[in-house]
Amino acid sequence: MPYTRRLTSITLLSMGVSALALTANAFETTTPPVPPEFPAEAKVTYVPRDSILEFKALDSYSQPDWVGKFEEAGKLPPLKERLPEEPLVYKTGNMPDGIGVYGDTLRHVVGGRPEGWNYIAGQSQGWGGIDIALSECLTRTAPLFQVEADETEPLPNLAKSWEWSEDGHKLTMHLVKGAKWSDGEAFNADDVMFYWEDAVLDPQVSPLGGGASPEAFGEGTTLAKIDDYTVEWTFKTPFPKQYLYSMSYPNFCPGPSHMLKPEHPKYSDNTYNQFKNAFPPEYMNMPVMGAWVPVEYRPDDIIVLRRNPFYWKVDEEGHQLPYINELHYKLSTWADRDVQAVAGSGDLSNLEQPENFVASLKRAADPEAPARLAFGPRLIGYNLLMNFSGNGWGNPDEREQAVRELNRNLKFRQAVTSALDRKAIGDSLVKGPFTAIYPGGLSSGTSFYDRASTVYYPFDLEAAKTALKEIGLEDTDNDGFVNFPAGTAGGKNVEIVVLVNNGYTTDKSLAEGLVGQMAKLGIRLVINALDSNQRDSAHYSGRFDWAVRRNSTELSSVVQNTEQLAPVGPRTSWNHRAPEGKELDIMPFEKEMAEVVNRFIGSQDNGEKAGLMKDYQKLYTENLYTIGLTEYPGALIINKRFSNVPAGTPIYMFNWAEDSIIRERMYVSADKQGDYELFPEQLPGKPGDGGPIN
Repeated sequence: MPYTRRLTSITLLSMGVSALALTANAFETTTPPVPPEFPAEAKVTYVPRDSILEFKALDSYSQPDWVGKFEEAGKLPPLKERLPEEPLVYKTGNMPDGIGVYGDTLRHVVGGRPEGWNYIAGQSQGWGGIDIALSECLTRTAPLFQVEADETEPLPNLAKSWEWSEDGHKLTMHLVKGAKWSDGEAFNADDVMFYWEDAVLDPQVSPLGGGASPEAFGEGTTLAKIDDYTVEWTFKTPFPKQYLYSMSYPNFCPGPSHMLKPEHPKYSDNTYNQFKNAFPPEYMNMPVMGAWVPVEYRPDDIIVLRRNPFYWKVDEEGHQLPYINELHYKLSTWADRDVQAVAGSGDLSNLEQPENFVASLKRAADPEAPARLAFGPRLIGYNLLMNFSGNGWGNPDEREQAVRELNRNLKFRQAVTSALDRKAIGDSLVKGPFTAIYPGGLSSGTSFYDRASTVYYPFDLEAAKTALKEIGLEDTDNDGFVNFPAGTAGGKNVEIVVLVNNGYTTDKSLAEGLVGQMAKLGIRLVINALDSNQRDSAHYSGRFDWAVRRNSTELSSVVQNTEQLAPVGPRTSWNHRAPEGKELDIMPFEKEMAEVVNRFIGSQDNGEKAGLMKDYQKLYTENLYTIGLTEYPGALIINKRFSNVPAGTPIYMFNWAEDSIIRERMYVSADKQGDYELFPEQLPGKPGDGGPIN
C-alpha cells in the first residue's frame, strides 16, 4: 500500500495529544497507593564524601609474598614501579572491618555468556559484574549510596582531580599519572581520546551499556588532549556537573588503545564487525585497568579472573589491592545464582527476582546459614516500553508501523495502562509486602520521588475497552481481538510483539501476565524472548513493538545517566530514537520532558532540581512515556566469611552492588579462607597467551 494512503487510513490511530484533550477526562486519575511497609529493609550508614578515598604517595608498599617471587624471577618490575606516583588510597575509616589480608576467591554465578572482551565496541562479557571487575572509568558513582545528598558528586577514579574554568564552560581533568594496564603498558590520555573519538563519536561503534553517545555528555561538547595526563572538556552549558556522572560506569570506561586501535577500521582494513569481534572470549589475558584479569574461559562452564599485578589502588598501609586473589564466574542461570549464594556454593548475588524471595529469606533465617541477606529500598522497577519512532528506527514493516502509530496515541496508552491490574501483577511474582503498585516514572526509592506529582490511572477495564472503540479499534471478525481499521495492516487483528529478556524468570513472568491481561482488553500479544545479548541488539537497533524492561539507573538515582530520562538527543531514549540520517519525530510532551531534563542538568540549585523532577514526573506519568508494571526491593546475598561489606548496600542504585561494595577492598579473614583458587600463586600471562603463568 502506498505510504500516503496508509497514513490516511490511520488518521484515527495517530490522533495527537491536543486532539485527545477533550476526551482525556474519560479516565479518572489519582495518586498511586502508598506502598506497604517493609520492615526487612536494611539501613545505610551515611559518611562524608571525602572519607572514602584520596590520592597520595605512601612511604612504602607491599604485596602478597608469592607475587614478590615473580619480581625475584625477573618476570615483574618492582612494586613501586608498577604503581602510580600517587596511587588511589582507600581510607581505613570507611572500611567497615578495616585493613584486610590477602587470599581466597570470590565465587559468582551468572546467567549471561561472554561475547568477547571488546567492551568499548559493545561486546558483553556476560554481565553479573564481570565487566565491572575489568573496567575502570574516569569517575565512580556506585559507592555514593552512602554519601549524604548535599555532598553527592562522583568520586575521582582514573581522573584523579578536576577543576572548572571561571566561566564554567571548560573542565580540566588530571589523569592518574603512572598508572598501567595489566600488561604493563602505560595508561594515559591517548586511551581516553581513542575512546572518545573512535567509540563515543563514531556512529558505527556502540560501547556496552547503551549510554555512551555524544548526547550523554551534552550537545556540542568537545574533548581535547592537553598532555599525556591532562584532558580538557568544553561544554556549551556552564558548570554542567551532571556530566561527571556520565563519565562513570558504564559510559566512560576507556579500553586499551594499544590493543584496540590497530583493529579499528579507521586505522586498519578491518570492518566494524571484525573490530568488534577481534578479541573473542577465548582470548586470554586481555589488558584491563580493573583489579582482576581474565585468564580462563571454559564455554558454558566458568570464567576465571586473577589479580592484576599492576593495579593502581592501595590501602592506607600500602598493601596493593585487591585483597582477593581470584574471581570465579560460573556460567549457569540467573535463578541459579540466588540458589547457590543462599546455599553457600556461590558467594554473592543480587536477589532481584522476587520469585526467590520467600525461600531465600527462610534459608537465611537459619543461624547456620552460610550467607546473610539484606534488603534495600524499592529501587527495582519494571516498565513496558512502547516504540515511539514513527519515522523508521528499526525499519518497521506495515504492521509494525501501524503499532507505532498506536503507541504514539495517548488514548491508546491510557487504555493499555488502565487495563493493567497491577496488584495481580505483583502478587503473581511474590505475595507479601514486597511489591508495590508502580505507575511508571521515577522509582519510589529515590529522594527525587514525589507521590503528589505522580499520575496514576487505576485499573478500569471497561473504560479501557471504550477508549479502544473511540480510536477505531473494534473486533470486526468476532474472534475476541480487536482489528485494525480497514486499510491499515490489512484490517487484521492488532497483534503486538513484546521483546523480553529470556534469561530472567521475572521478565518472562511479567510478559506472560501481560499476554493474559491484554487479551482481556482485546489485544493479542506475542512474546519474543531472546537471550541477553540478542535482546540488547534488538532493543538498541529498534527492532521491537513493545519491550518489558527493568529500569536503568536514571530512574533510581536521577543524577546518573540523566540524559536517558528523555529524548534529549537522537540516541538517549530507551524507546524513541532516530534512524541514521533522520531527526527525532518527537511528540509535544516529549519535547517538554527533554526541556525539563536539560534544565535539570544545567541547574546548580538543589531546590530547583527537586522542583524540576516534580514537573518531569507529572509529564512522564500523565502522558505515559512508559507504562509501569511493578516495583520491589532487592537484597544483597553475601557469604558470611567476607569482610568490608558496607551496611545497607542497595543491589542497584547508582550502579549494581558488585561495584557499590567495592570488591577490591573486600577480604576474608585468614581463619575463614577456603581452598577455592583454581590457579594459586599464578598471575596473568601475556595478552593472547593461553592463560596465567606461575
